[in-house]
Amino acid sequence: MNCKREHDDDARVNAEGFESDPKRQKWNGHSSPSSSPPPPASEGSLLPGFNYGDEDDEDNQRRPPVDGYRGDGGDNQRDIKSGAEVEEEEEDDDDDDLEQGLYRRSREIEVRRDCPYLDAVNRQVLDFDFEKFCSLSLSNLNVYACLVCGKYYQGRGKKSHAYTHSLEAGHHVYINLRTEKVYCLPDGYEISDPSLDDIRHVLNPRFTEEQVEQIDKNKQWSRALDGSDYLPGMVGLNNIKETDFVNVTIQSLMRVTPLRNFFLIPKNYQHCKSPLVHRFGELTRKIWHARNFKGQVSPHEFLQAVMKASKKRFRIGAQSDPVEFMSWLLNTLHADLRTSKKDSSIIYECFQGELEVVKEIPKKGIEKKEIGDDQNTDVVTENNGIVKERYKMPFLMLGLDLPPPPLFKDVMEKNIIPQVPLFNILKKFDGETVTEVVRPRIARMRYRVTRLPQYLILHMQRFTKNNFFVEKNPTLVNFPVKNLELKDYIPLSTPKENERLRSKYDLIANIVHDGKPGEGSYRVFVQRKSEELWYEMQDLHVSETLPQMVALSETYMQIYEQQQ
Repeated sequence: MNCKREHDDDARVNAEGFESDPKRQKWNGHSSPSSSPPPPASEGSLLPGFNYGDEDDEDNQRRPPVDGYRGDGGDNQRDIKSGAEVEEEEEDDDDDDLEQGLYRRSREIEVRRDCPYLDAVNRQVLDFDFEKFCSLSLSNLNVYACLVCGKYYQGRGKKSHAYTHSLEAGHHVYINLRTEKVYCLPDGYEISDPSLDDIRHVLNPRFTEEQVEQIDKNKQWSRALDGSDYLPGMVGLNNIKETDFVNVTIQSLMRVTPLRNFFLIPKNYQHCKSPLVHRFGELTRKIWHARNFKGQVSPHEFLQAVMKASKKRFRIGAQSDPVEFMSWLLNTLHADLRTSKKDSSIIYECFQGELEVVKEIPKKGIEKKEIGDDQNTDVVTENNGIVKERYKMPFLMLGLDLPPPPLFKDVMEKNIIPQVPLFNILKKFDGETVTEVVRPRIARMRYRVTRLPQYLILHMQRFTKNNFFVEKNPTLVNFPVKNLELKDYIPLSTPKENERLRSKYDLIANIVHDGKPGEGSYRVFVQRKSEELWYEMQDLHVSETLPQMVALSETYMQIYEQQQ
């Protein structure tokens, strides 16, 4: 009888070695001796139902242990079951459901305040600036940082890399980089200890609206773990490889108060799905965070997002133009932040102004359909065969033309470096000065600023490219650091009755290029508002400087703030 019953049990096993009832398809380590263990992982087959990720996500995959798995295969067929056997299986199903509820309750993670391994946490090696990828599997799912050695590992389950590392290296404290929960491995309990809050703040800096309002009044220095002092907002950025053009652009934009305040609070852009927007916000919060473990920030994650969004137009290891990068970054952030085509964004609120353009084109060589394509164009055809188009266009930055340098050397056999006042080259936008262009066709252009932005970006067109090489114009531009009054040099439209004409600007950032064209390096002078001091920043080097020194360099791009 016993033999016959064992044969019937074996007959209910299908060809793959599992019982036909799905609730019984798990092997139980405590089953009868006749059941064989599952095949080892080393043979290349994955354990059935095993999740290689985080144990928190295993509720749907794991089942409570159920006796009855047999790996010997049996007869690979099913016998017809009697009514008594069906009733017996239904009772077993009820037992399984009860067992599963008890099993899930026992799976709840224990939370403990006392962990004996907390003294092993080494804050000196923690660096959360790099991408959140497992150092072994290169996966970004369920990544934990070892708080003893600083390395990233995946998962918390018994076959995961973090679990293996905890056994091999004896490092027991790990933080989930997404949820910020801290666990002790291999024990598996969660650690609840307020002494770890400083690590959570470095992993994900956070600001309240009150802190954001007070940030420009803060004159206090912060101290890093190595004992060095740094100013929040004035931290150096790591030059990963020829990425100084990104660093100077970021440092300049950090001085634009409304833009900085917007990105310091993540709920302002939580609707946005763009990785570039979130990485830029994360970098902004790290630069202005007062509790960093070190006095510099590495923009590694932001650069990865830039490479992906720009399709490697801007990438690590290739020098690029900060003017091109600034233009691309502002337009991309605006496109990602707005919810519909009609919406504005914080980018346009800060930087967008308006120009009136008058274009004069010889009538021959122009097709009829090209005349007045723009809805805002007012076309006037003059008698002498010149078509005049007048239209308005928005701008985010203004390009200024430098006078050509002298061709010949002076008596001392040296080239004289010419100097030009900023007001002279601003006359391009007075509505009367003619600028001749050859692309897309020969035309004479006149520009007039009709609306000034809150933050005005000017760039000096120093580099000219011909068929053979790139030339750099060394002309020095003389400009005021404070009280740039534009209405004296540019005719501005009269404001409305209730509005006041705001045409006075103060310099807040000045980007400089040193060296030969195509090579060289970029540095930036920025102003710290709390003390109105000027700092020179080149990658990791930050030093205080005099306002008089700002105007002595070959300026390339400037940001001016409108006086309120």
